[in-house]
Amino acid sequence: MIRYIFITGGVVSSLGKGIASAALGSLLQLRGHGVRLRKLDPYLNVDPGTMSPRQHGEVYVTDDGAETDLDLGHYERFTGVSARKSDNITTGQIYRSILEKERRGDYLGATIQVIPHVTDAIKDFVLSDPGDGVDFVLCEIGGTVGDIEALPFFEAIRQLGQELGPERAVFMHLTLLPYIASAGEMKTKPTQHSVKELRSIGIQPDVLLCRCDRPIPETEKRKIASFCNVRPASVIEARDLGHIYDVPAAYHEEGLDREVLAHFGLTGAPPPDLTRWLSISERIHNPDGQVCIGLVGKYTDVPDAYKSVMEALDHGGLANRVKVEVRLIDSEQFDDMARPLEILEGVDGIILPGGFGERGAHGKMRAAEFARNRNVPCFGICYGMQLSVIEAARSLAGLSKASTSEFGNTGETVVGLMEEWTRGNEKVVRTAKADKGGTMRLGAYPAILREGSLAAKIYGQAQISERHRHRYEVNAAYIEALEAKGVVFSGMSPDGRLPEVFELTDHPWFIGVQYHPELKSRPFEPHPLFSSFIEAAKIYSRLV
Repeated sequence: MIRYIFITGGVVSSLGKGIASAALGSLLQLRGHGVRLRKLDPYLNVDPGTMSPRQHGEVYVTDDGAETDLDLGHYERFTGVSARKSDNITTGQIYRSILEKERRGDYLGATIQVIPHVTDAIKDFVLSDPGDGVDFVLCEIGGTVGDIEALPFFEAIRQLGQELGPERAVFMHLTLLPYIASAGEMKTKPTQHSVKELRSIGIQPDVLLCRCDRPIPETEKRKIASFCNVRPASVIEARDLGHIYDVPAAYHEEGLDREVLAHFGLTGAPPPDLTRWLSISERIHNPDGQVCIGLVGKYTDVPDAYKSVMEALDHGGLANRVKVEVRLIDSEQFDDMARPLEILEGVDGIILPGGFGERGAHGKMRAAEFARNRNVPCFGICYGMQLSVIEAARSLAGLSKASTSEFGNTGETVVGLMEEWTRGNEKVVRTAKADKGGTMRLGAYPAILREGSLAAKIYGQAQISERHRHRYEVNAAYIEALEAKGVVFSGMSPDGRLPEVFELTDHPWFIGVQYHPELKSRPFEPHPLFSSFIEAAKIYSRLV
């Protein structure tokens, strides 16, 4: 019997519903249960693929090619369960599906309404097959209770709560307990109002997870329980912590997993073995050293734009027992060729993450040139790899006009759209599609690594599978010219047409990859490229 846990949020956004959901999922796993986590997003976009990182943060890509909310990255990192297209849905997807059915006549002339058509579609998503061995499906509802756009989702889960019954459904509500310094008091009123709003639409929370910056007095817990109609033991303290990987152990200590299981009458489950999480926490808080990594990107004012990259760098630090300090550097400031690069002088490694568009691109190329000339470990990802190849083509191979067709045609299209690559320096030919969300190579693709290359040594295998999200590719027609100048394309698509990995042979550690390895990195299984990159940064830090 599959049981469902619905996670909602109140008072303010950004309280950490995604982390809370992921941590609870991990705790249930450690008690021997199979889990799947899903995200319901109320926005009208079909998916976040065309949304600005400043609006939405990073786009997380699954193996099967879905562009999803970044919370799915938390789910994967905490539980190790690979997310799928069926684990994230938006209002836009629901309405598109319903309207397509209506146009086909599937509703036989019925009037299409939010209830029951939209709510039924949401329920179908929640109840869709989670796969084998799943005991709990955790569904996080995006946004905050009271948001107009989220009302159909709340109504859908209210109906599910009635249809499934308390033996198969539990509601967990995440709220905020602010501390008013001038009064010297922790205030419960925002939580009371949030629960009142939730109850007004027919949902009685079973567990309250209360974010706070200090311990909650027992008197306040009893007050919250009384006014919010929950048991005192179900008021769970979610205090601010030093690191997100401290959350599972802290939430277990406060009794979150115990209370959820008790609601279902599952009181005989063995306690979770938190050894792995405690080991991760010990490494985080007691490192043997520190390295500084310069992340050169165009969205550095919004750290969530690079959430998975930042997490993967931390994982590389865990593998090497060092703390990774990430210095966020705006690449746009280096577009001015006269602007000095002194901010890069103190870093032990440079990472060039993905992105789109010409703004900030020249700054990334200058950072790649800096790393190449100074022997600073450098890691180019997706767009960062493409720009590193263009920089090498200009500086090493003498192709002064080398560029990407994303910026226009210069006559030397080293990077371009992939439809009709030919040998020689001919232009890329491709018919543009109106749907910008449908023109990319998305999801997991295989690559073959060259024997004896640095990449092959790092991976320890000849064939890999990694997740992609990009429209443009490095033009294989330029491989010969570049490899004659110290560049090695050490990873290729199985058909040999698409470069996937490149290296500089006379550099201690300079690797670019067309894919996004950060999406497959986990705290318990750091991605080998990030582990190796941080190791190279450690070595560099001792040399300078």
